[in-house]
Amino acid sequence: MKKFLVFIRPYDVLIISLLVIISFIPLAVFNKYSQNIANKLGNIAVISIDGVTVREIELSSNTKYQLFTLYPSENQYNIIEVDGTRIRNKKDNSPDQIAVKTGWISKVGETSICLPHKLIIEIRSKDGEKQNETDLVIPL
Repeated sequence: MKKFLVFIRPYDVLIISLLVIISFIPLAVFNKYSQNIANKLGNIAVISIDGVTVREIELSSNTKYQLFTLYPSENQYNIIEVDGTRIRNKKDNSPDQIAVKTGWISKVGETSICLPHKLIIEIRSKDGEKQNETDLVIPL
């Protein structure tokens, strides 16, 4: 350990600390920018079962509290709760309760997935619904 300390100069620690702090600046800027875009455009919660869109709910501060039940198939249920700008799978009868444990989602790109029921709740921006979502595949 003492051999290692011989190579460290007084300003090395300062420079390394400064570089680490600077490396997080793009992350902070990107988060702030994406939040501003999402707040201006608004968000939509898209609920789909087995790949078919069942319901789209606008998420804004004006959105009223909603509680409704979806039945993906026989003997399966999901209770969905919407509260303003956030949504969650409040209760379901799946064995692992992963979607319930996910909790509230409100940011663009967040998802809550219940695999046994094939139910997906995804947050999209209002702008995103107008764009073609087909990916380009380029063969090698």
